[in-house]
Amino acid sequence: MSLFPRNILVLATRNEGKVKEMQLYLEGRGVEIVTASSLGLPDVPETGTTFEDNAMLKAVGYGEAAGLAVMADDSGLEASALGGAPGVYTADWAGPERNFRMAMSRLQREVEAAGEDRRANFVSVVILRWPDGRILRARGEVCGRLIFPGRGTGGFGYNPVFMPDGDTKTFAEMTATERARYSHRRRAMDKVLAELDR
Repeated sequence: MSLFPRNILVLATRNEGKVKEMQLYLEGRGVEIVTASSLGLPDVPETGTTFEDNAMLKAVGYGEAAGLAVMADDSGLEASALGGAPGVYTADWAGPERNFRMAMSRLQREVEAAGEDRRANFVSVVILRWPDGRILRARGEVCGRLIFPGRGTGGFGYNPVFMPDGDTKTFAEMTATERARYSHRRRAMDKVLAELDR
């Protein structure tokens, strides 16, 4: 018996970096992974004020449109000096073109103007929803510090300016395998997958 209807799981993201990362964590589970964009599903507005809100909006919206099981993630960077900003607006800071170079410049300006605090954390909330309304949810976090100017070219988003606690490399200087040891999304996914394996 398959875990999901038609043995298909929809990833509720159009971010190719997230797709690759989540596919990596789901390898070997014998399930067909598809994306919301590959199914031509309409965008689900992310109007929530928390990561949990937005992940749920995507899980429900794409799930009802597709009639399939959906795994949705909402994630972002929280800078201590900015009271947790950009937080749920992490992608919005990059503008409609998703220009993260611009977003990192803004982050540097605002953090440096706020003082010496460089503490930050990445947060990911993953929600898995079945067509019958059953839900699994998990939250993953990784703490670290902001590094200005950014270093490295790997990964995506704010990776060049974030160094996890316990390492001397930014996420962008790491290989995908190295990054996975710390990944906030990996930590949330591991919790969801552990529940599936019970």
